Amino acid sequence: MTPLTPNASFSMTLRLQVPNRSEILIKLTEGIAETGAELGDLILVEKLAEHSIRVLTFAASSEDHAQWVLAVLKDLPGVQVLAAEDRTFALHQGGKISVESKSPLKNQDQLSRGYTPGVGRVCQAIHQNPELAFTYTIKPHTVAIVTDGSAVLGLGNIGPLAALPVMEGKAMIFKEFAGLDAFPVCLDTQDTEAIIATVQYLAPVFGGINLEDISSPRCFEIEERLRDLLDIPVFHDDQHGTAVVLLAALLNALAIVEKPLAEIKVVFNGVGAAGMACTQMLQQAGVRHIVGCDRSGAIYLGRTANMNSVKERYAQITNPQGEQGSLGDVLRGADVFVGLSGPGLVTLEDIQGMATKPLVFALANPVPEIAPEVAGPHVAVMATGRSDYPNQINNALAYPGIFKGALDCRARCINEVMKQAAAQALAGLILPAERRPGYIIPSVFDPRVVPAVAQAVAQAARETGVARLP
Repeated sequence: MTPLTPNASFSMTLRLQVPNRSEILIKLTEGIAETGAELGDLILVEKLAEHSIRVLTFAASSEDHAQWVLAVLKDLPGVQVLAAEDRTFALHQGGKISVESKSPLKNQDQLSRGYTPGVGRVCQAIHQNPELAFTYTIKPHTVAIVTDGSAVLGLGNIGPLAALPVMEGKAMIFKEFAGLDAFPVCLDTQDTEAIIATVQYLAPVFGGINLEDISSPRCFEIEERLRDLLDIPVFHDDQHGTAVVLLAALLNALAIVEKPLAEIKVVFNGVGAAGMACTQMLQQAGVRHIVGCDRSGAIYLGRTANMNSVKERYAQITNPQGEQGSLGDVLRGADVFVGLSGPGLVTLEDIQGMATKPLVFALANPVPEIAPEVAGPHVAVMATGRSDYPNQINNALAYPGIFKGALDCRARCINEVMKQAAAQALAGLILPAERRPGYIIPSVFDPRVVPAVAQAVAQAARETGVARLP
């Protein structure tokens, strides 16, 4: 498998004691270059008569790679590694989020109004008119990020405690990008009924529910049931966030290769929660020819091996020509490949068998189905789920703006029209003159993203009658 590009997720900070000789600094930088790592900062902290204290950062492509770089530097003559810190673990130390008071509590007057006895007046008002909770509590700008840790991206069923860092990260993104307060709710059960009941009991606190990393097919039932039970937006981001960003990127990629939605053939590898949602999203946008694959090959009506209720449903709505065979077989002549599966499952031969100007969305994380270094020269547009390559299909482009739009208009749900509007808004941020193979989707740091998506979602909510505010 082609080594991936060094990136910040495998970066380290070293505190070094280095002899005051220029050739040693040269050997330091050469040592990093020879290992294939990427040198970051090299800062002089203190200079003494015989040696200096320096802080060095570097990025590697894996944990093993980082440890190899560290061993190489330790072997340099005269160099002492005084401290070594994994920068990713350091960022997570003590957790990544906190709860802060919006109002000061410095004296008796403030305490009496913020808590007892004054708070009782507000409680009584809400009891008489529940809608006032959207005015006098955190409800209108608060999202619950709910998981059972059964299907954490790239890690599998690691449980609720190990999933907590991911949920904290999503809470950071909600706050930084959309100004929404989100809180992780990691449930120590994988029982469908227990999860539904628990979320229903917790719902009064929140303006929206973001379901996350719940395994298929349970995630479908949990979302559908909660949407029926609650009068606030319920959104399974693994499904719909991925689908919104994929459609937005695909619209711009197709504009580059000048192929219409209705005439392309799309092949999916991986038909779990994200695969089903992405397929339905593309169909609603106008794609007619979609074939899905799993480890047993093409999914078609009448297949009996390795099937479940989700795949049976998938077979009913896709593969209009009843194609059978391996992933490589059905990729022949395809215009678009979408990978939502695992690393290294697509070969260069598979890509070369696709139609002219193929589009490849290899979205498995952290290692794509085929490395951009391998596929890139042979495709018209390449996209991945990684931040260190162009065209990252990142859910963070969707869910902050979708929830902000839904909460701003106090929507009762997030419907299909709202999702399509979000995708169109995202795609529209890339102007025709700006489109190019390495730029089909905006960056998550583009300040236009959340306002554009939120506005489109709120407008669609009003037009479809699910918004409670005019």
